[in-house]
Amino acid sequence: QVQLVESGGGLVQAGGSLRLSCNASGRTFRTYRTGWFRQVSGKEREFVAGISRSGGVKYYADSVKGRFTISRDNAKSTVFLQMNSLKPEDTAVYYCWVRTFYARDYWGKGTLVTVSS
Repeated sequence: QVQLVESGGGLVQAGGSLRLSCNASGRTFRTYRTGWFRQVSGKEREFVAGISRSGGVKYYADSVKGRFTISRDNAKSTVFLQMNSLKPEDTAVYYCWVRTFYARDYWGKGTLVTVSS
């Protein structure tokens, strides 16, 4: 069982920045693929960004490319999402995700990001 705890959400004006963090329990975080998804009430959860186990490969949804940056610190079992130039349409609950070496998925409880216009 992997516990994921997100932090860093909040209210920000359009054009502002936020940095999300997600800390994972256990000592095998370096073996996990990880990333971020988001969900708006009444809509499906959508992919935002992902990162490989080593951090060498990163991939993004088209809607956030050039504005968001994903990174990870395997020593601290933490994945980050730096969000710049935020837009009102980025408003959502952001969820941390990991996939273990045995292809089991775990999700955090989510952190709310609200971008005001």
